[in-house]
Amino acid sequence: MSTETEITNWLATQQQAMLDALQAMVNTDGGSYDKAGVDAVGAIVKEFCEGHGLTVETVRGEKFGDCIRAILPHEGTARARGNHAQNIVLMGHRDTVFPKGEPTRRPFTIKDGRAYGPGVADMKGGLVMNMFVLAAFKKFGGAPGPMVGLFTGDEEIGSPEGRAVIEEEARGARVVFNSEPGRPSGGVVTGRKGGVFSIFEIEGKAAHSGGNFTAGISAIGELAHKIVAIHALTDLERGITLNVGLVSGGQSVNTVAPSAVGQIDLRYVNPADRDEIVAKLHEIVAHSYVPGTKAKLTIKGEFLPLTQDAAAAKLFDLYKGAAADAGLSVTGEFSGGCADSGFTAAQGAPTLCSVGPVGGLAHSPEEYLEIASFVPRAQALARSVFRLEQAGL
Repeated sequence: MSTETEITNWLATQQQAMLDALQAMVNTDGGSYDKAGVDAVGAIVKEFCEGHGLTVETVRGEKFGDCIRAILPHEGTARARGNHAQNIVLMGHRDTVFPKGEPTRRPFTIKDGRAYGPGVADMKGGLVMNMFVLAAFKKFGGAPGPMVGLFTGDEEIGSPEGRAVIEEEARGARVVFNSEPGRPSGGVVTGRKGGVFSIFEIEGKAAHSGGNFTAGISAIGELAHKIVAIHALTDLERGITLNVGLVSGGQSVNTVAPSAVGQIDLRYVNPADRDEIVAKLHEIVAHSYVPGTKAKLTIKGEFLPLTQDAAAAKLFDLYKGAAADAGLSVTGEFSGGCADSGFTAAQGAPTLCSVGPVGGLAHSPEEYLEIASFVPRAQALARSVFRLEQAGL
């Protein structure tokens, strides 16, 4: 029996163990700003990986969840990119978008072949899958190079601390599989938009809106002009969208507003478009439509786009064939959503995203994971790793 067959046969026996690990993770709080909760999920990852003989390193996070590296060394001569060992990286994030206490209000449940609960698909299912694939290669061998499971803690807020760790890992990576949830169609993601998330703050002047109207300078009036100008930058043909999704301002209904704030979501496809649109945002924010107002723009976080080069296309073809041998028909899809996979692709690492178990309705109370996809997606990932050499990767 081949090592590949041993691995896939073992994974076929692990569905219940996968679900048990997933239940423990989903029922552990882990919103992005809850460092203790995200690290508690990390403790589950560490216990599993160490229990299966993997070496675990922790990169401490100051404000957000730690980054965890589960390492499977390679006994042979490893390839290198620059000064780095060429690791095969399985990646995923532990944080969710949900508020404190959500697992208590809405714990892990199973109904009609689907698992439910906060973060069940995005992306605790992918974390569990990565853990079991690493354990399989530790148990049976057969990896064509060193493997690293990278479990980060702040992706849902733009990876403010995790990005540097991800980029360092990617600089030496042979390939990166990001186990975001598989698409509801069963597809994987071969391209994603980049995103820039910013806030603009406007200063006006307060005055009584009835008795001293002309002495006031309305920050909300300025906000309205800026929103119209910002939304006008949207260019659907180029894949550029801008959305002022949050606004606040004013003091009282009978006061000319002394301050206002807006938050902007910018999405783009072409990396070259990023600087152009951000420059135009700075121009709009610097310009005073209402005389006397002042404003400033601050970028709070961003993701880079996931683009597919020739090596990434080859990686997708490899995965598609491996998935077919697991009984899956997989297509490549483009997503307007952002992910950490954009950071790895930008560092030159061939990257494939959304190879995790199939799920949908992420970030909502209806979020689900297709239980029947757990084992086949794990087998497809394991086969892809096993076959890197024969694919020329």
